[in-house]
Formats: sequence, C-alpha cells, structure tokens
Amino acid sequence: MSQEWILCHQQQRVRTLTLNRPEVRNALSNDCLEQLVQQLELADTDNGTGAIVITGSARCFAAGADLKELQQQNIATAMTDRRPQLWQRLNNISKPLIAAVNGYALGAGCELALACDLVICGENARFGLPEITLGLMPGAGGTQRLIRSGGKALAGQMVLTGEAIDAHRALEAGLVSEVCTDALTLERAEQIAQRISEFSPLALRAAKAALKAAQETSLSQGLLAERQHFVALAGTTDRQEGISAFLEKRKPTFKGF
Repeated sequence: MSQEWILCHQQQRVRTLTLNRPEVRNALSNDCLEQLVQQLELADTDNGTGAIVITGSARCFAAGADLKELQQQNIATAMTDRRPQLWQRLNNISKPLIAAVNGYALGAGCELALACDLVICGENARFGLPEITLGLMPGAGGTQRLIRSGGKALAGQMVLTGEAIDAHRALEAGLVSEVCTDALTLERAEQIAQRISEFSPLALRAAKAALKAAQETSLSQGLLAERQHFVALAGTTDRQEGISAFLEKRKPTFKGF
C-alpha cells in the first residue's frame, strides 16, 4: 500500500485524517479503509492526541465502497473478506471521533459518518445508502446504526429506496449535530474536537464507552455500565484535579491518570 490515501494533520491535541482518493470520490477500498484504521489506531495510542476528525474533500466525503472490489466477490470471498474486521477495529477506537462532512456521504461513506461520535456537515452534504440500487444492501453497520440514529421510518425509506437525504433532513433526524456553511465545516469540526481534547482522557473514554452502551444494550444494562464507569473515575487524579480546579476557579490540568 504505497499510495497515501489518508493525509494526517496534527494541531495541538486534534488529529485530522483526510480521505485522499479524489479520482474515485474517496471510495473506501479495503486498502484505503485499512490505512484509515491504522491511522486511527496510531492516534488512539498517542498521548498527544485527545480527539480525531475524519474528513474528505469539499465535494465528497466518501462515495461508498470500491465497486471494482465488490465486482470480484463471490460468496466464498465475501465470507473471508477482511473488511468486517477493519470496521470492528474502527469501532474499537476509544477516543472521540468527529466526522466533518461536505458533499456526498454514500454507502460506506455514510456508514463511516454513522460510526463516528459526532457529525458536523456543510449545507451541501448528502447522506445515503444506495446499495439497494445495485442489488446489494448496506453491510458495514448502515441498517443498524441508521435505525438507532434516525428511527425506523427514515431508515426504512433510505435503505429500501436508496434515496439520499440532505443536510437539514439529517439534522432533523439526528444523524448530524450541526449544519454549517460548507467552507466552515472542517474548521467547526476541529473547533469542537479541540474543546473535547482539553478534557480528561480517562473521562472521555469512559463517557464514550457509556454512550456506546446506550445504543448496544438495554436501559438497565446501560445504566449499570454508566455507573461502573462513573465509579471507576472516582479513583483518578484527573477527577480530583477537575473538582479542585472548579472550586479554586482555575483551569484544570488533566494528566490522564
């Protein structure tokens, strides 16, 4: 994998990863997805990184999977494809992920955005799962995450018709948290990431884990997980520092332990 399909930029405690396959509208081939996951894992273990932004180009976030790869698949190769493991590794990233979306986020591109913790998009953004038009269906979490984010009605319409929705419909449905001017999308996402990155790494990991539990378990199990994470933080220096700083009216200095 000699091609540099993922560009990396670090500013303070925010790492921005940019999809860089403009010739195929940032299609997420297996090799491209693996490069992305590798960069995410590097950021996840870097003490100098507090939050991660994933973005594409001004016209396209990511237009789906690589159809040339899919064309070569049969049942046997689909069953042994490394792609599910790559998506699982992405799902295991413990630091906050913020997607900055301009243009099309289709198929795997939409699934990538849904896998992030926050999505900031420009007014030109379009989100869709058009796999049904190709005799396919979403296979990287699209059906499961979309129905949890946008509800049964919207998920059913998007998955079964293949039709995309615009930025404001995505905002109404809860797929994105903010819509801004296209030119400011990345700047706004990095601004939010910078704010997040200033907090305790331990608290951020715990909060993210609890939020994930809310989507993957029952209410009673989620409440139990939340309490367990809350209690675990009671033994950290960061928690004491945060409370002390508040009482002393100063900015806290979190150390990550």
